[in-house]
Parts: sequence; C-alpha cells; structure tokens
Amino acid sequence: VQLVESGGGSVQTGGSLRLSCVASENTYCMAWFRQAPGKQREGVASIDSDGSTSYADSVKGRFTISQDNALKILYLQLNSLKPEDTARYYCAARPGYAGSCPITHYLYDYWGQGTQVTVS
Repeated sequence: VQLVESGGGSVQTGGSLRLSCVASENTYCMAWFRQAPGKQREGVASIDSDGSTSYADSVKGRFTISQDNALKILYLQLNSLKPEDTARYYCAARPGYAGSCPITHYLYDYWGQGTQVTVS
C-alpha cells in the first residue's frame, strides 16, 4: 500500500487546515499520526472501512477524520489549531484488525512520507 499525504502548511493559532492522504488501495484501518521534533510519534485519529472513528483526547472536538472510499482518500480536518499541534503528520494503513482501529503507531504496516503542519 502506497500513501501520499498533502495539505500541510503554516497557519496562525485558531486557524484550520485539511490534510489529505491518497492511498493506492483501500485497507480496513486508516489513521493519522504526528511527530514533533524530539518527541515520540503520537496517534491522532483512526477510521475503519465502515466509518467508525477514534480520536486522541488532545484533538477531540477539534480534528475530524474522514475518508472517501471510492477515491481512496483519507482526510484530516484540523480546526482551532494550537502551537502544540505543530508536527509532521503521517497517514498509516493496516489491512485488518479485530475491533476498533487503534491509534498506536507500531500496529500499522504502511506509512506515507508525512506533511508538515506549523502553528504559530
């Protein structure tokens, strides 16, 4: 599975961005992660092929994960951005999982190259 992210950029506090991830094929679990310099990769949100979602507490109510299965595109809408949201954002895929799709990075098999989000 090949994944290509886009949509990152620099915004002011309180601003919004929409990230996209184009996949070469649909998989059961898709997720967004982020990693800031000097910090561990952090799970942001996940979605399964039926549309069930999970979010990290730090982004609940501000970020929304969604997907277009026909186009094989994963989205992450980022609203009310804060400086602490600054990171490189990655999409990831996992072909299958028993239960709700996790937002734990070592459970994902395929990764994109990431897109940078900077909030000032």
